[in-house]
Amino acid sequence: MSKKDQLPKYPESYWIETSSELSSYPALEQNLETDVVVVGGGISGITTAYLLAIEGLRVVLIEAGRLLNGTTAHTTAKITAQHDLIYDELIQREGEEKAALYYKANHEALQFMKQTIEQNDIDCGFSVQDAYVYTNSNEYINKLEKEMSAYAALGIPGAYLDQTPLELPARAAVVMHNQAQFHPLQYLSALVLKFVEAGGTIYENTTAVDVEPGAHPQVITSKGRRMTCKHVVSCTHFPFYDGLGFYFARMHADRSYVLGVHVEDKWSEGMYLSAEDPKRSIRYVKTAKHEKLLLIGGQSHKTGQGVCTINHYEELRKFATSHFRLKEIAYRWSAQDLATGDNIPYIGRITASSPNVFLATGYRKWGMTNGTAAALLIRDLIMEKENVYEGLYAPSRPTTLGALKNLIVDNADVAKHLIAGKLELVHKHPEDLAVDEGSVVKLHGKRAGAYKDSEGKLFLVDTTCTHMGCEVEWNNGDRTWDCPCHGSRFSYRGEVVDGPAEEPLKTLQL
Repeated sequence: MSKKDQLPKYPESYWIETSSELSSYPALEQNLETDVVVVGGGISGITTAYLLAIEGLRVVLIEAGRLLNGTTAHTTAKITAQHDLIYDELIQREGEEKAALYYKANHEALQFMKQTIEQNDIDCGFSVQDAYVYTNSNEYINKLEKEMSAYAALGIPGAYLDQTPLELPARAAVVMHNQAQFHPLQYLSALVLKFVEAGGTIYENTTAVDVEPGAHPQVITSKGRRMTCKHVVSCTHFPFYDGLGFYFARMHADRSYVLGVHVEDKWSEGMYLSAEDPKRSIRYVKTAKHEKLLLIGGQSHKTGQGVCTINHYEELRKFATSHFRLKEIAYRWSAQDLATGDNIPYIGRITASSPNVFLATGYRKWGMTNGTAAALLIRDLIMEKENVYEGLYAPSRPTTLGALKNLIVDNADVAKHLIAGKLELVHKHPEDLAVDEGSVVKLHGKRAGAYKDSEGKLFLVDTTCTHMGCEVEWNNGDRTWDCPCHGSRFSYRGEVVDGPAEEPLKTLQL
């Protein structure tokens, strides 16, 4: 795609754009003692902190940047237990009992959110919607039939359809009734205020880098501050503290993309997801002007791999123009999600040897309910209450044969990209870059990364990822350096955007 054909720079995220008045909080500047330290200011971190604070515990919530600027701010914000075609898969691999537990955990999370919104009168655009997985492929009709059989076996309210309310071609669909959608930042902003009212403390721009485990673990920040506590909860993407759980090798990072578009068409209720690839997620939101904004998502791929990322936005634009009367692309953004080998999140004690250090991660693209289910489970574990979902989500659960195969494939892929990055021949030089262009270049005879901003200023970085030494690739859609091995992402200046890397890329000079 030539430079002149690229999509213009729209405001990044609709959620952030409409929640610009979020409160700010100071950085941690001194050591402290508390009951619980929660690390990570997304849906699972904020909900966990809120639940523990209203239980009467002293809770500190810290975030490396600003609250609600990560994955939670880049979601399509579906509140649903319909996580693609997962229930037949779970029954075949895990059995009906665990598949039923997975559904119930996410259904209860949805009900908790609904009740919280009603009880606290939170204005967040919450609306009950049916959720559909549809297909235009004969190959997937059989998969939808099996999924409907799984719904019936598990008692999930739904139906098999040969058409949907969506005015798109569809040969078949399964619907899960009474799911929901909302504005995630408006909901969580209200929870943040409730957390502070309950005595909670928040520190932004405070990066946790390690834990010294023990009866009273200490969370250590990048500036050397220490927080002594009884319990640590990691709600970051990759756990900032691994505890020898090797989570970087047990999950992989995917990126996906969203366009927020205005169309002339009337829009049916419901939330829609295609069964086949490339995925297409479709739903609407109401803007502040009471207009309907259509969210069209998809184009998932492993972080740092695949075609030029701007092409993914272009594919979504083509889909929008081929099925709707497109008036305007108002927003575009991308998100990063982690997937475990068995598609079930890791929620619970990080390892058996660290019973007071907890983590919540690996939600795939279903963080609204999985993140809330994580908060409810971790609250119960810390409060020493029985929770039937502990074994299902336990990070130390046995690895099934299918999950093991996925992990072997993922780690073989890591090895391939590690070697390929080291052997890549680079011919471009920094002086070859156009304005607002980034690329791998040759600098002083070695591989480097370069980006020239709109004013012609050049930014040079070492492309060796600070996590495990893979070579990062340029992400033209987001102006970031992305690692194809474990999903770490860095700004064009080299700053860490997403872990597991904790240290920035080394900056270089001409």
